[in-house]
Amino acid sequence: MKTLSTMKYERDGRVARITLDRPHRGNGITFELPRELTDCVERANLDPEVHVIALSGNGKGFCGGYDLVASAERNMEELDAGRAPEGSPLDPAVQAKNHDPSGTWDPMVDYAMMSRNVRGFMSLFHSEKPVVCKVHGFCVAGGTDMALCSDLLVIEDKAKIGYPPARVWGVPTTALWAHRVGAARAKRLLLTGDCLSGTEALEWGLAIEAAPAAKLDERFESLLSRIARVPINQLVMHKLLVNQTLYAQGLHATQVLGTVFDGIARHTPEGFAFQRRAMEAGFKQAVHDRDDPFGDFGPSTNKG
Repeated sequence: MKTLSTMKYERDGRVARITLDRPHRGNGITFELPRELTDCVERANLDPEVHVIALSGNGKGFCGGYDLVASAERNMEELDAGRAPEGSPLDPAVQAKNHDPSGTWDPMVDYAMMSRNVRGFMSLFHSEKPVVCKVHGFCVAGGTDMALCSDLLVIEDKAKIGYPPARVWGVPTTALWAHRVGAARAKRLLLTGDCLSGTEALEWGLAIEAAPAAKLDERFESLLSRIARVPINQLVMHKLLVNQTLYAQGLHATQVLGTVFDGIARHTPEGFAFQRRAMEAGFKQAVHDRDDPFGDFGPSTNKG
């Protein structure tokens, strides 16, 4: 297996542990992360000793989404680190040129990049062996793709989970919100960009369990140990059986639409304005300007 740069992999008895490991960047998603995730999931599936996969993140939170500071601010030196093959649709230079409002936009350049990321995240969903995800601190934007592609979610009660880029510059590419919380609640989140607390995620059926930070690891490990007792063949059959429901509902077609829409969202007048603000004031300030008018972050506290 290649050396990992964005995560760690280890086997602990019957549990394969995949840990996002860029805490200094909030475990932000890079070009390499979805590819490394796919490799780790495949490694776990091919290991006859592994019954269940545990997905988690190091640092203050699970994942803050795509590491967009460099791309939004057009910092090409930072983008060049670990860049894709020169001239390919995944090359950051090609991506940056494709996002230039003075030029011609090719939506399939966006699709070529983002569809590969979707396949990486969906390796969790397609994994023969079940995946249990632990979220602490925050899981927002593109980070939710990994949490929602997992089979079960155990979350800190005060964690923040949601998709704020729904307000500008993004559409969820894995398109799993409606499947996980239902159409009405998915609209409630995506039409506002609001987030849920961990407690709300449990109430809405997104998480299977919510626990205080001090008890989160205990509850996570307890669930993993119970799943690990079940024979692998039983686990594989049950997961395949339940997943057929989502396949039958047209998940793949929805993901194609979501991935194309995500590229469009970066090329609307508002999307270009957001990127221009990021180039002038920095990505964090642009995000603050986007989110500040909404005030507090979720349904339980939003009285407006």
